[in-house]
Amino acid sequence: MVTDYQSNKVIQSFNTICKVIVSQKAVGELETQGQLCVSFVAFSLCIKTQLSIVNKLIFLFCTLCSSLTLTAQKPVPVKPRILVSTDIGGTDPDDNQSMIHLLMYNERFDIEGLVSSPSYGEGNKEEILRTIDLYENDLPKLKAHKQGFATPAYLRSVVKQGRHGAAPFKGYSTATEGSDWIVKCALKQSERPLWILVWGGLDDLAQALHDKPRIQKKIKVFWIGGPNKKWSANSYAYIAENFPSLWFIESNASYYGFFSDNVPDSLSNKNYYKNYIKEAGYLGKEYKNNRYKGNLKMGDTPSLLYMMDGNPNDPARESWGGSYVKFWQSPRLIFNRNASLHDTVTVFSIVEFRFKGPVVKIPPDSACLTMAVKSEIGEQKWDGFYLGDGNYVVRYSPKRTETLTYKVTSSIRGFEEQNGAFVVDNSWPGKPRKTNYKLGANWYTDRPNPELYDDIWQGGKTVLKWRSDVLLDWAKRWNWLR
Repeated sequence: MVTDYQSNKVIQSFNTICKVIVSQKAVGELETQGQLCVSFVAFSLCIKTQLSIVNKLIFLFCTLCSSLTLTAQKPVPVKPRILVSTDIGGTDPDDNQSMIHLLMYNERFDIEGLVSSPSYGEGNKEEILRTIDLYENDLPKLKAHKQGFATPAYLRSVVKQGRHGAAPFKGYSTATEGSDWIVKCALKQSERPLWILVWGGLDDLAQALHDKPRIQKKIKVFWIGGPNKKWSANSYAYIAENFPSLWFIESNASYYGFFSDNVPDSLSNKNYYKNYIKEAGYLGKEYKNNRYKGNLKMGDTPSLLYMMDGNPNDPARESWGGSYVKFWQSPRLIFNRNASLHDTVTVFSIVEFRFKGPVVKIPPDSACLTMAVKSEIGEQKWDGFYLGDGNYVVRYSPKRTETLTYKVTSSIRGFEEQNGAFVVDNSWPGKPRKTNYKLGANWYTDRPNPELYDDIWQGGKTVLKWRSDVLLDWAKRWNWLR
């Protein structure tokens, strides 16, 4: 006969074991809840059949262990469907580095599209095709170690050309091969969402959403924003205003952690190439064939890392690609006058400068202004547009904390030159404003915790934390190419 004391001891031991089992990382939250439900049903059955306390616990324990074993034996989650929109070949060769990384790990994904979307610069799909040619030469060595790599012929078949240049003020224009391909892939019959990883501007994504709004329920977006927001301020504004319920990760600063200097010297940006890549294979030689000369940047790679590590449906989790929080308003500031040094704007915000000028007979949304912005990196120029009835506007998005000056000019007779300045603060997403874009429940961005900043970059340490693990894992694949 089992005494009350013995029963209590058995129950305590059983509870301890159950807590240990359920806490294992291999068991997903939903799976754990389902298994516990099964176990509690079994326990109820035990009570009804008036089994002894020991037999009840043994029966319950076996049921729980059995269900956990079945879970562990399930196949790994299916590969994510991804489409990459990239400004590769433009002004920043870090996209070339990220494309090499993607091709060397492509067996982990179902790649459905590689779209050239250069909002600025001379990028084109030929640069993607050229990189695939190099991958083809290295493929036999990659396949000697892993199976499942995509064939070069297949990869070439999903390379498409997107828009050259930024969208007009309304945020969209005419369909491109790239935007049509986004629509086609998004509308495929699949239980898996299409993950769109945007390494540059949002122009082709905005066009696709405009042409087929219903795709918003079929896609999930991870955007490397920050400076890319400058080049696609109009398409961002269109998406945020018209598709606030889109599932969207906006990484404006976290990705900086991937090329942080706060790392071991052997893995530093300047030393990783000579210590680990060392011209391995055709892709290794290509890696240093640009103005970086092998220095690591790869600012777009965190979007891939996010898909490679854990459950991508949970942005709040820790992952190689960072950890993100919901936010409900995206900052938008409107100036109906020239700004001054008394004006402070939020970093990464959309800033609209509106002016009155001559009434002219040109189509609305015509590019007719030039705004020259002077910053720490020099001067950059942005188009402004005519809205009709003598109304003009320029959109801009600052990428870092600094003081900026601007000058707006036009060839339109009677338009007066406009000059101003403003201060950029580091408080993304800043305070609520009536002019902000109101977002839905699935828009995420960089964590604001002060301890997670890497230097001035919000959320940077959520990526930096895993950088060494990522690069050492990649080093193994470079060894495959020797």
